[in-house]
Amino acid sequence: MQIGVVFPQTEFGNDPGAVRAYAQTVEALGYTHVLAYDHVLGANPERPGGWQGPYTHRDPFHEPFLLFSFMAAVTTRLGFITGVIILPQRQTALVAKQAATLDVLSGGRFRLGVGIGWNAVEYTALGADFHTRGRRSEAQIALLRRLWTEPLVTVQDGWHTIPDAGLNPLPVQRPIPIWLGGHADAVLERVARLGDGWLPNHRTAEAAAEALAKLDKFLTQQGRTRREMGIEPRLHYKDGDVDYQRTVIAAWRDAGADHFSINTMGCGFTTPAQHIQALEHFAAEVGVGVE
Repeated sequence: MQIGVVFPQTEFGNDPGAVRAYAQTVEALGYTHVLAYDHVLGANPERPGGWQGPYTHRDPFHEPFLLFSFMAAVTTRLGFITGVIILPQRQTALVAKQAATLDVLSGGRFRLGVGIGWNAVEYTALGADFHTRGRRSEAQIALLRRLWTEPLVTVQDGWHTIPDAGLNPLPVQRPIPIWLGGHADAVLERVARLGDGWLPNHRTAEAAAEALAKLDKFLTQQGRTRREMGIEPRLHYKDGDVDYQRTVIAAWRDAGADHFSINTMGCGFTTPAQHIQALEHFAAEVGVGVE
């Protein structure tokens, strides 16, 4: 199992030196990758109509493609995954270009995690339709794979019009792996049909049992099994002691997880050094890297 880290960007601050130290330290400790969340805009909770989302305009988010480009430049082995890019609110060809460039400049160290999101305010601000985001995402995934593998693409699918054009350079990975986040039935069906991997929101394999059973059903319909795709859950550092964390990892491994990411957010840490110290402790006590 490959164990990575969730970049704690809402709590980490904006010091480029600290970001560089974080990336280099987690690589040196043996973590295999960094996962980062995506939000372009935060809503004002005092806006008309109120606000119920977990993040507001006060929560900082670095743009993942740019963040990973910075981290890739100061590391040599560390992988990267978006967890997740809100794909339907972004232009497909631009996402394809950004992902391909990151993959080239990192030497093929990137996985694209995508989802449809929940923030209607952000969709409105970016000029995208919140209500058709699921169907749009499916067309986007198909087009991304074509743009990453074909030198020229012609498509007119109701969402996109590309008149015989293509990316240059193409990515190292052809195509870049696409992992899907979420746990609704429609998402699980989409994962089984279109995904290279699944990013579950459940903290334990036991809590994910119902979703895993549904995923198995959808995979069977597609002629696939759980062994043919990746699963990457997240473990929260504050959830328990070392023995508990080992137990959770072992249960997820038995459920088919091949990647894991440790999340240090929400632990009361106020400095970048505290996040790094927690990851040092986890690495020493639990062990990290490819088994």
